[in-house]
Amino acid sequence: MEDVTDAGIYARESTYLDRYVQLGAASGRVLTVSFPDVPEDGAETDHPVLDQLFEYLDGLEPVTFDDVQVALTIPTDQRAVLEQVQSIPYGDQVDVATLTQMTPDLDPDDQDDIILVRTALDENPAPILIPDHRVRDGPSAAPPAVEQKLRSLEEL
Repeated sequence: MEDVTDAGIYARESTYLDRYVQLGAASGRVLTVSFPDVPEDGAETDHPVLDQLFEYLDGLEPVTFDDVQVALTIPTDQRAVLEQVQSIPYGDQVDVATLTQMTPDLDPDDQDDIILVRTALDENPAPILIPDHRVRDGPSAAPPAVEQKLRSLEEL
């Protein structure tokens, strides 16, 4: 991805999702991805990550976001979970127990670790870029209707 240093809010309307895709960015990193009915006042429409997101939503071919930097300003243990979520390939899915097992130092038989994984998914700051919709029995930070459309797009 090209180096984008402008900080701001960027949004574009998605007819597929029937709502806006909005991202917050600063210093070349994405801070948040959200799906409001109405974008924030003053949101710009031109950002290279929005271009990638809309290419993904077109569904014509798989799109990876390997070159997009997401600033994960969350606790370290949750960051480890979301980093594993990023490794789940387009069109694949795992369950919460498998994701727990994939995450270093977590045990799928430990209820506290399962809760940690579910919390990380629920508090994911950048759905789609960190594809929590690929965890079939976990929560998603995206609204349910958006999560279902993302799962449908990837035939999950």
